Amino acid sequence: MNPSSATPPAVRVENLTVRRRRAVLLDSLDLTADRGVHGLLGPNGAGKTTLLRVLATVAAPSSGTVELLGRTPSSPSARTAVRRRLGYLPQQFGHYPRFTVRELVAHLAWLKEVPAARVPAAVERAVDRVGLADLLDRRMRTLSGGQVRRVGIAQAIVNDPELLVLDEPTAGLDPEHRAEFRALLRELGREAAVLVATHHVDDVAAACDRVTVLERGRRVVECTPAELAAAAGAETGGDDHGGGPAERGYTGVLHRFRRDGAVTPVPSPADAGATGTTETEGASA
Repeated sequence: MNPSSATPPAVRVENLTVRRRRAVLLDSLDLTADRGVHGLLGPNGAGKTTLLRVLATVAAPSSGTVELLGRTPSSPSARTAVRRRLGYLPQQFGHYPRFTVRELVAHLAWLKEVPAARVPAAVERAVDRVGLADLLDRRMRTLSGGQVRRVGIAQAIVNDPELLVLDEPTAGLDPEHRAEFRALLRELGREAAVLVATHHVDDVAAACDRVTVLERGRRVVECTPAELAAAAGAETGGDDHGGGPAERGYTGVLHRFRRDGAVTPVPSPADAGATGTTETEGASA
């Protein structure tokens, strides 16, 4: 294949820096993502939400390159073109309390320029996928926090996006609905590039194809969930610090980064009796 004719990845970020006054929220970050589910992990203040806001075209980078679905969203027309093919759930999902679920998701479908003839079926399908079909005509003000969050996910997928950006989508969901959402994530990842920020390491381990760990606006490591789990013993010396293997691996690479300013490459699952490959990057000091 001619390299110039290859389809670009859904997300290509190079040397991305975002500053707010004197604070550096993202620091020379590189990230590439395509079809599949890509998890973002990191403590509060690591830069996850800032990164997702840039990818959702609601925040501008201070410097660096951002390409989304083959476009650079630096002009209003380019951002509009990307938004037609984008789904976004922000950390704080605002809504109109007097709207019904159907009315709200339909309104947001209209804002995404879904053709009018397609909107009713698109709304019903999206709401059904998040398990709220029986609440289509309930007013938003009557819903629980977890139900509102699921409506937020529905509006994010109502336009069948090619790029889906989800910030803490499982916040407020009970264990049963979190498990259902993981299955939905895997399904969506077969159709689109999905980036999901979360504090739930087990969600990443269960649903994601790749994971990036951030700390202080820098990329600590990028790997598969299996590789992150394999890092548990390597980074903690085999000590059991509680949690599952992926959670221990996540904690271990963060501790190493904070201590040394870099991490060693995470081990391949082959080193733990499985097969796999490793693609990591140690953040520069």
